[in-house]
Amino acid sequence: MLLSLSIKNYALIESLEIDFSNQFSIITGETGAGKSILLGALGLVLGNRADLTALKDKSQKCVIEAIFSLSNYNLEDFFSKNDLDYEKQTIIRREILPSGKSRAFINDSPVNLSELQQLGVFLIDIHSQHKTRELLNEDYQFKIIDAVAKNEKRISSYRKGLEVLNKSKKELTKLIAEKESLSKEQEYNNFLLEELLAAKLKEGEQLELETELDQLSNVEFIKENLDKVLSVANEEQLGTLITLSEIKQSLQKIAGFSKEYTDFHDRISSVTIELQDIINECFSNAEKIINDPERLEYVSAKLQTIYTLQKKHHVNSVEELLVIQNDLDGKLLRFDDLDAEIIKKQKEQDEIIEKVNQVATLITNARLEAIPVLSKQIESILFQLGMADAKIVFDLQPTENFTKFGKDTINLLFSANKGMEIGAIKKMASGGEMSRIMLAIKAVLANYSKLPSIIFDEIDTGVSGEIAIKMGEIMKEMSKNMQVFAITHLPQIAAKGNQHYKVFKYNVDNDTLSELKLLKEEQRIIEIAEMLSGKNISDSAINHAKELLN
Repeated sequence: MLLSLSIKNYALIESLEIDFSNQFSIITGETGAGKSILLGALGLVLGNRADLTALKDKSQKCVIEAIFSLSNYNLEDFFSKNDLDYEKQTIIRREILPSGKSRAFINDSPVNLSELQQLGVFLIDIHSQHKTRELLNEDYQFKIIDAVAKNEKRISSYRKGLEVLNKSKKELTKLIAEKESLSKEQEYNNFLLEELLAAKLKEGEQLELETELDQLSNVEFIKENLDKVLSVANEEQLGTLITLSEIKQSLQKIAGFSKEYTDFHDRISSVTIELQDIINECFSNAEKIINDPERLEYVSAKLQTIYTLQKKHHVNSVEELLVIQNDLDGKLLRFDDLDAEIIKKQKEQDEIIEKVNQVATLITNARLEAIPVLSKQIESILFQLGMADAKIVFDLQPTENFTKFGKDTINLLFSANKGMEIGAIKKMASGGEMSRIMLAIKAVLANYSKLPSIIFDEIDTGVSGEIAIKMGEIMKEMSKNMQVFAITHLPQIAAKGNQHYKVFKYNVDNDTLSELKLLKEEQRIIEIAEMLSGKNISDSAINHAKELLN
């Protein structure tokens, strides 16, 4: 419920702070006095968009702050999901800066407008004549029935099940599409895989083959140079090994004279050993080298196969070809596994459908039980509002498809008079009748669900006399379960309120300001008398006002 409202620098309001009770509050005032300004300010707190025209003083920021009691609304989950601090008394603040920028805060935490709008739905319902169009909305019609049917938990369970079902359907559709796609590629993928398998590829073999091909293609040149190495090293008179041996012997003879000569001898010994190893390996390699045309042809062919496959698959290495090979193998295995997966997923989906169907049936049965009770209660209130022969029917029809409402469709039917054909409410009800129907529905809903605070904005237009008194009584009865405001021009309704606030304008120098104040008992009598007889208040109007208040 709305505990208090503070407005600074908004439209005609310079500064306003007002507290509210949890009962039936009346707001009155002349046309243009500022009732729409009050609603506009509340609208900003609830997330409506703002612009610079809202600022009274364009050089100062506008600040609107509302304090709400949230104890009865179970909004802890909303605050948790939006990472906000939950307080039983929550402060919502909206600021409009001279630059035109707007800021919003919930308990001093910055929020965006969408979060404010989501929260606002739970806090205040501003109901004006044009909002009776809600009655034509299927969402709202189901909301009415489900409140009376106590379907909240069933609807929640159904929608969770529907979410799981839709996810399962998407997964099954994806599996079927994957199979169709793989089926089209199956033959070609199999051909590509066989081609790669036939090549018998191994990691690192391309470099080895290219090295071997280079050697096989240059056998004579390699052998010629190895033979020259062996010849130079082993030549009897001037061979490298003979020369090193002579150097080693000479250094050995003088090694005893100096550590330095000993080091020279050791180093030349190491060189001799290393050179001997190289000569031995060159000899071994020279022995192995043979001209092998068949091996050359094989290596050339294998490399050509690798190059062809690389070009075909747009890669540069055998390793990348092996990745493609594994991928193709995986696709072929995947195709074989898909049938089993599809069957399993279909069975899973059938089980989900059965469960969702069961919950949908419970929802439908509860609605069918609630509809006669709901219709009777609405018609009873309409009788009090001067529509003695009104008939209202919630026509529930089954559907095969799952919707967010279950497996039902709904049509709201209405007839105002005896002998009149019942038909769709949008065709059969006038504007005034729609207002009374909506009031009756809100009055019924107040007994079944925690409705937000409601503001009836001149819903009594076109009504007078005894019907106005009944309207006031109905709204007062609603206030036993919720906070109710009525903006009205009718004294009969104004007299029913527990509190009475007046909106008025006044001039200060060359400025016009708007104010809202809580009327005391004597002030309230004067206000209602003025509503009865105009500015020239008669004694009879005063007495009539007192009678209405009593």
